[in-house]
Amino acid sequence: MKNGTDKVETLGELKKTKYVSRNIKDEIRDNLIVKLQSGEPVFEGVLGYESTVFPEVERALLSRHNINFLGLRGQAKTRMARQLVNLLDAYMPAIKGSPIHDDPLRPISKYGRDMVAEHGDKTPIEWIERSERYTEKLATPDVSVADLIGDADPIKAANLKLDYSDERVIHFGLIPRSHRGIFVINELPDLQPRIQVALFNILQEGDIQIRGFKLRLPLDVMFVFTANPEDYTNRGAIITPLKDRIQSQILTHYPKNTSVSSAITQQEARLTKEQGERVEIPKLVSDLIEQIAVEARSSEYIDQKSGVSARLTISAYESLVSSVERRVLINGEQKGKARIGDLTGILPAITGKVELVYEGEQEGAKNVAINLMGKAIRTSFAQFFPDPELAKKRKTEPNPYQKIIDWFGRHELELLSDLNENDYREKLDEVPGLEKIVLHYNPKVKGEEKYLLMEFVLHGLAEYSLLSKNILEDGLSFADLFSSVFSADDFDSDSA
Repeated sequence: MKNGTDKVETLGELKKTKYVSRNIKDEIRDNLIVKLQSGEPVFEGVLGYESTVFPEVERALLSRHNINFLGLRGQAKTRMARQLVNLLDAYMPAIKGSPIHDDPLRPISKYGRDMVAEHGDKTPIEWIERSERYTEKLATPDVSVADLIGDADPIKAANLKLDYSDERVIHFGLIPRSHRGIFVINELPDLQPRIQVALFNILQEGDIQIRGFKLRLPLDVMFVFTANPEDYTNRGAIITPLKDRIQSQILTHYPKNTSVSSAITQQEARLTKEQGERVEIPKLVSDLIEQIAVEARSSEYIDQKSGVSARLTISAYESLVSSVERRVLINGEQKGKARIGDLTGILPAITGKVELVYEGEQEGAKNVAINLMGKAIRTSFAQFFPDPELAKKRKTEPNPYQKIIDWFGRHELELLSDLNENDYREKLDEVPGLEKIVLHYNPKVKGEEKYLLMEFVLHGLAEYSLLSKNILEDGLSFADLFSSVFSADDFDSDSA
């Protein structure tokens, strides 16, 4: 059924129904009101905007505004724009064959007017599904006025034997073909200023101009734009007169906390069924990935105007799962849990997702990524264990980490990436005092979680400069900080 009109095939039959022509923005407004009154969500799969962005979008739609989503990359701007299609009626009647989906009751094109004039109530109609009323265009410097608005088509003129002054030779562009629908332009500042000028009349008056034709088409289009604030300075700008005609500019943002960020990552990560069965990611490791993104968004090595997309944590999570899966497959195990050391496997996912400033380029992408992981570990460490720096300074109480530090004065520990679970545990059990400190400050942990925290202690002490940590080709090694420094000095002096 198409709202009770599935058997309606002509204009005359349509007139006998309860169908009433509506402006696209009125249609969206009416359907939004129904959703709000019923408590049905307007947007699905977009997390963290419930009390910030969504209310602003809903107010803009109730006001029948064109919208510009302004925000850094990876902030769900396009996803929200695409979901606006759900606010359209399931089906819409149009004059059959019309290139711009003419309203049978209010045709605006010459084709539509001629069809009604010729056939009257027998004018054939078709039903357009809501998804066909959505058009999206990525703004690039090569986009032309003809692409968006239209142009005279010499082939059509020749085939129909028409003069170029005849309106029927016009080939309509994307915007006229979006009549009675939603038209989205992504990355609006990338559109050349002269092309942006062509949008003035459409936004203000709803009409278009094509070359020298005496043409007025009162188009009915809901416009949605997306833009990155950085584009205002780097690649272009939204020219002021056009910006003035976009009634609502809505600012998007990154997740306000790691719990929301983690929920987004879990939702968007593309994992196979086998990965879900073989691999378990403890909350600690999952939170560390989210904390890496938090650290990146304040790092002096990363261009903050470019932003750090949510795609970083999604790619990193997928890489982490694959790192564990690879170890499980190599060792012939049935299941495996992520370890702190597995974070080295996500380096490629980080280096490819951040834009570095000059200092970051000097440091090197890999070193910047390692630095971010270290900061994430250091930030999270205090949630489980006492601050090593404060513990070191207290003279009245023994340092809870001293026994561990002393052991590394005489030993080195290698945790290779492909260690099976038994060997991994045996390695951690070699360090005296490691299990004791974990159980003292986290008495409820046991089994695999205990060993994860034991490894976490080593990483934390390394980030607080109480141990040294080196990334090997096939894993990590931990050693006494000072012996590591002296051996490096010896190597430098020998090289000299």
